[in-house]
Amino acid sequence: MSRRCQVTGIGPVSGNHVSHAHNRRKRRFLPNLQKKRIWVQELNRFVTVKLSASAVKTVSKNGTSVIAKLVKEKAIKAR
Repeated sequence: MSRRCQVTGIGPVSGNHVSHAHNRRKRRFLPNLQKKRIWVQELNRFVTVKLSASAVKTVSKNGTSVIAKLVKEKAIKAR
């Protein structure tokens, strides 16, 4: 599976390591992904999703309607 949030679509971004002598080399910044098993009230079942930490906060604040919509559109596979 790719390193991508299933709700927000956040993925790796590239940048530079910069040393004290200001030498630069390429690096990747990976997203803070969490694998969560979330109860979706609209579907009346659990759904396992890979979310970034910011998406976990947003889902807990706003509810699981976005996840239910993505499951119905078959963008997320419900287990």
